[in-house]
Amino acid sequence: MEKLIFKSPVKSSLTQVKEGFNLELFKALKPPIVQLDVTRFDGCKKGDEVHLSVGLGLRVKWVSHITDDTEDSNEWSFVDEGFLLPFPLKKWHHHHRVLKDGDHAQIIDDISFSCGSTIVDKLMKPILYLQFVGRKSIYQKIFGRP
Repeated sequence: MEKLIFKSPVKSSLTQVKEGFNLELFKALKPPIVQLDVTRFDGCKKGDEVHLSVGLGLRVKWVSHITDDTEDSNEWSFVDEGFLLPFPLKKWHHHHRVLKDGDHAQIIDDISFSCGSTIVDKLMKPILYLQFVGRKSIYQKIFGRP
């Protein structure tokens, strides 16, 4: 499995960030060149599902299940795991973490994925990196720059 981690400090509190993790934020995080339609968005709690139609012209389905969610005074997190993934992805595990940082918060996107081939994984990593690296500026636009 390959891994990507993105850290985004924001001005908002952990509670404010948690309350802002909704369909509107999900749509705002869409990479610029990717076509994306959300056909189902239950939320961020264990048992919820997210269904997408995604692509660059040709559309494919992506279904993620929320398999875990936790919360305490210092962290709120949830995990989405790929249930139905577009080729070439075979495994997807995205741990969304929001950590308390004084009066502010830090959002962490911790992503593990596999295409079933080390070579293909290495080729996909920069593509996925480019799709997620822009999230920091979006998070900071929505939740404030510390």
